[in-house]
Parts: sequence; structure tokens; C-alpha cells
Amino acid sequence: MANKGHITAVSLGPGDPDLITVKGLNVLKKADKVYFPGSLFSNGRKSSYSQDILAHYNLDEAKCFGFYLEMSLDRAQANTVYDETFHLIQQDWNEGLKIAVVSEGDASTYSSFSYLLERFDQAEMSVDLIPGITSYNLGAAVSRTILGLQNEKMTILPRVQSTEELKEAMQFSKTVILMKIRTVMGNIESVINEMKCSFVYCERLGTEKEFITSDWEEVKERSIPYFSLIIVQK
Repeated sequence: MANKGHITAVSLGPGDPDLITVKGLNVLKKADKVYFPGSLFSNGRKSSYSQDILAHYNLDEAKCFGFYLEMSLDRAQANTVYDETFHLIQQDWNEGLKIAVVSEGDASTYSSFSYLLERFDQAEMSVDLIPGITSYNLGAAVSRTILGLQNEKMTILPRVQSTEELKEAMQFSKTVILMKIRTVMGNIESVINEMKCSFVYCERLGTEKEFITSDWEEVKERSIPYFSLIIVQK
């Protein structure tokens, strides 16, 4: 495989383009091709949080390629896109190119890259992963929230399905980080009120539209975006 290419997953961080690692930025600058994920909406519109971050690095746009996923729990379209993207990258790899696949946040944390990694591993293709700052790391930093000390436990819950699930997590953890919250705000509000928890609500961290509050009345006035989270503590 000496003449084959190499794939690197580059974590971009949560939104602020300065929160990429030096190592990650160097890989992007040297890459022959850069693949980035994006969203495909029902009206055909495309957008990409990752592409918005990449725009700050003065990369050659001709080497940047997007793959766009429908925002749906039905994984059929997503799996088709992952297969198509994998085959494109495999061709690049066979040609000996240096390939970067970027991910907002961290490439190992709720990332579209994980589905590509499964395919790369099955094909025995060489891959490196460069870690990144997660949205909840940044949320804790800007709100000056201590996520854990000594033996305190921390739990991450995506799309919490019931009040019972969240209550159980709060019983065993000092800090619970809630992600993918848009459709489950009712469950979260109920538990916060009942258990009298402190919380920090964060959306679009690291961007010009960043919003942070610990006032639930303000939260209820928001149109909750996908890029939002809540840090809850006893």
C-alpha cells in the first residue's frame, strides 16, 4: 500500500474557526481533496455548517467537495450518500491523494464521519483521526460551568426519550449534557422544574448567532435549532 493515499478525519470544533487544532489546520492546507458534510432540505436547499467554518481557512475551493444528508430518522438516503462518498474517496485514495474528511465538533462524537470510517475499515484503508473541541466543551467554557470534579459522574444523552430517562441520569450523575434537544424540550422542562436543577442552554456556539441563557422563560421563546444543547446539573 506504499503508493496508496491517506485519509485524515479533521475535527473542526463547534463553530469558531479558531478552535481547530494546529495539526488539523495543517492537514487541511496540505490535502489534495477536502470532503465536508452538509444538510439537504425537503425543498432542495443545501447548507453546510462545516463549509461555513472551512471558508475561513483560505483553502482552494476547487479541492472541497460536499456530501449532503437529509435531516431524517430514515437512514436510506444517508446510507446511499455515504456509499457514494466512500467510493469517491476510495478512488482518490487509490490515486495516492491526501484526503481530509472534516466534521464539526469532534470526529468521534455524533459525527457523520463515523459512518464513513466503518466503510474505510472494511476496505482496509489507512485513516487517522484528529480530535476536536465539542460543543459542550465550549458551552462549559463560555458559561464557566465545571463539568466534573474528582469522582463526579457526567452523562451525555442525545434526544432524551422520556422524563424517566432524564431523572435516572440525574440521580447518578452530577452533570447531564443533553444533545439533539429540539423535539424533546417538554421532557427536559418537566424534569428541570420538578428536580429544581440548574442549567445552561446554548445554541450555535462559536458563531455570530451564539446564544446562551439560564432563564427557561427565554428558552421557551426560542426556535430551537439543531445546533443546540443544555448542560443540566443538580
